[in-house]
Amino acid sequence: MKKSLYIVALFAFAACSAPKQDAARLVCAEADMQVFPFCENGLKVTKHETVTPVEGVEGLEVVETYFVNEGKPVTVKAYELCRTEVEAKDSVVWSLQPTSSNARLDWVLPVKEGFEKQNYLGMNNSDYGGGIPVVDLWQRDGGIAIGLFEPVLRMISMPVEWKRYDNKVTMLLRYDLPEEVELAKGDTLHCYKAFRYTHKGDYFNTLRTFSEYMQANEGVEMKPSEPEAFEPVWCAWGYGRPFKMNMVLGTLDKVAELGFTWVDVDDGYQIAEGDWNTNELFPGGDADMRHITNEIHKRGMKAKLWWAPLAADPDTKLVKEHPEMLLLTDEWAHEYITWWDSWYLSPVNPAVDAYTRDLLNMFLRTWNFDGLKIDGQHLNCCLPDYNETSGLNNAWEAPELMPTYFGKVYDEARAIKPNAVIQVCPCGCAVNYFLVPQINQAVASDPMSSCQVRMKRKAYAAMAPGLAYYGDHVELTDHANDFASQIGTGSVIGTKFTWPKDNPDWKEGPFLLTPEREALIKKWMKIYKENNLARGEYLNLYTWGYDYPEAHVIRQNDALYYAFYIDDDPAFEGTLELRGLNPEKNYVAIEYAADEPVEFEVSGADPKIQVNFERSYLLKLVEK
Repeated sequence: MKKSLYIVALFAFAACSAPKQDAARLVCAEADMQVFPFCENGLKVTKHETVTPVEGVEGLEVVETYFVNEGKPVTVKAYELCRTEVEAKDSVVWSLQPTSSNARLDWVLPVKEGFEKQNYLGMNNSDYGGGIPVVDLWQRDGGIAIGLFEPVLRMISMPVEWKRYDNKVTMLLRYDLPEEVELAKGDTLHCYKAFRYTHKGDYFNTLRTFSEYMQANEGVEMKPSEPEAFEPVWCAWGYGRPFKMNMVLGTLDKVAELGFTWVDVDDGYQIAEGDWNTNELFPGGDADMRHITNEIHKRGMKAKLWWAPLAADPDTKLVKEHPEMLLLTDEWAHEYITWWDSWYLSPVNPAVDAYTRDLLNMFLRTWNFDGLKIDGQHLNCCLPDYNETSGLNNAWEAPELMPTYFGKVYDEARAIKPNAVIQVCPCGCAVNYFLVPQINQAVASDPMSSCQVRMKRKAYAAMAPGLAYYGDHVELTDHANDFASQIGTGSVIGTKFTWPKDNPDWKEGPFLLTPEREALIKKWMKIYKENNLARGEYLNLYTWGYDYPEAHVIRQNDALYYAFYIDDDPAFEGTLELRGLNPEKNYVAIEYAADEPVEFEVSGADPKIQVNFERSYLLKLVEK
């Protein structure tokens, strides 16, 4: 009887007759024969492939591949397919490599001679894994991307390499089988569905095309964002862990005065990760938490609660009473979460689902919070789960199905609070694409720079155009004050300032609201609310890596908002081209973020202006 093994979708460029050009191959255990397709000494593996252009999408091809063993048995260790070579026309080729590790790298990277990165989509370090199943290379005249069209995240690698003294950048997809598989004569290995996309521009076009296909054909459904998800955020994390209730309460009047409408109560209220009832700093328990939300609501604001689900400290009541909830590795050990000093709960365990429903009832009903700040780099992926009580057919279903846990959280939370805002912050990770459909607020997730805030905003705008994107605390941007990188790209603004008035527990600290900081917040809050760019449409008119200064454009309320940024130079003096204007129209341009806004005219037929600025330049254009 023939067996069928469903492994990984990959792309091949040429036939078996030209092995140097053939990207489709099997890596096998036989010492004398490592690579197939091959026909020799009784070994005969053939590749079958269908390439289908997607109607209405120029440059996009769906690739379906399978291998048939027509000879003697062969043991398969891995697949390497989709090999693509790009000839470098310059010293740098730009790339999208959205995978996660504890290095917290940019999602977009310059590839230079000697560059090498494996881009594994499973767990790369303790806490870190997952990403987007797409890799993209582009130059000035366009690019090429490869990836998977699958309903869940597959644990493949997407290596990118530029060998020294070679003018070619190579990318491919590789799948290492969890266990070696012997193919008898007549056996077939079916590959997952893959794609190749030849495009103009940068990674925005690739992610937009990828996500639109996934939504139309693979069951992906992006959640609509609540209007409240676009409102500015003050977070209590400035007070750190643990904090006292009076610290938050003593800041609320200032938060409301400055125009913030969300208050995020952060880490430190709980007994431990896993035991989410209040600790000794909140002796009133449920009543204390309800008092906090009452005070927030009394001031016309909304309350969001920090939570790190799927983490449980080893000495918690939860672990002692319910060890069956824990994820078990192939060595029957608990998967460790380094950041929280915790163990993973299985994201696909029915007992974890029931426990989570009880928590959500406490958070949103008993404590009366209006939304959730779900936090932690461990949320992006996990190891395979060998815990029999999880009821899996295959241990690898755990990382593949992990995002569905957050879909259940979203549905349950919205059943309790129909307008709940649900944010998932996979700190420092390239977001697991399949997390995005489970939330109604994305986040810059602990950016390492202002550039990361802007880079991630562009990626989310491509994948989910209507999704609110929170730029995270402004204190995480360059100089700890770069509201321009948030507002100019259409991000929701936020801060974690601390405030001493009527607050005996906190008189100093790195985030203290000085008069200078308060003036800055007032300036940018006014700009944010007047222009409402977070609700606008992101237009991809400039190419990342090749247009300088870095540029972004938002269309909102019959106006075009241009934002230009320099990070490495002290200042820019020169010509800017304002793309996207109607050549038959004239425009009024306003430097809307300047302390003294300047107004001038721009011709759509000659949309170039001379400027001189430091750090950022924000411009609003409306037709005359």
